Amino acid sequence: MAAQSKIPQATAKRLPLYYRFLNNLHLQGKTRVSSKELSEAVKVDSATIRRDFSYFGALGKKGYGYNVEYLLGFFRKTLDQDETTNVALIGVGNLGTAFLHYNFTKNNNTKIEMAFDADTSKIGETIGGVTVYHIDEMEDRLKNVQAVILTVPGSVAQPIAERIVKCGITGILNFTPARITVPDSVRVHHIDLAVELQSLVYFMKHYPNAL
Repeated sequence: MAAQSKIPQATAKRLPLYYRFLNNLHLQGKTRVSSKELSEAVKVDSATIRRDFSYFGALGKKGYGYNVEYLLGFFRKTLDQDETTNVALIGVGNLGTAFLHYNFTKNNNTKIEMAFDADTSKIGETIGGVTVYHIDEMEDRLKNVQAVILTVPGSVAQPIAERIVKCGITGILNFTPARITVPDSVRVHHIDLAVELQSLVYFMKHYPNAL
């Protein structure tokens, strides 16, 4: 979509937040929502929400707010929620196992289809409805997968990432502490839970009243 390619990355990252809240409103039978209500729910100020929405044209009317069903449909198309994204998980440790049990149960458009691990005792297991394969089978099985969740030990993250890239995967959600290097054509989101927790504690202490 042309409009989507022009929007700032900060705006793009907020779109899933808006979509999730709007979907909850829709399930509750709500038909309208104001920018103030959105602001309080997703913890983004109203001016930012209006600016985010302005990149997509006139989505609401002043004094009326936003039509929930229309917005939901719009963001569903923008976020490709009409298409299913197949995901693989690599590294079935404690965190990986938790992901398999969760498996994005509230989002039918994103699903972990398969998992891989080097521990032979886990091979052939089914966890949360997902089969665990040996890491040596990865190249043969990743043909219909668009993204990978990486939960392996940091020491092997880079070589595993290189193998993932050779399989044609263009998106990696990296939960390892390693900062993996990939070609510019591959998108990596690094999520270090320890760093995020440290950041949370810092802001709790130093900015107790700030949103």
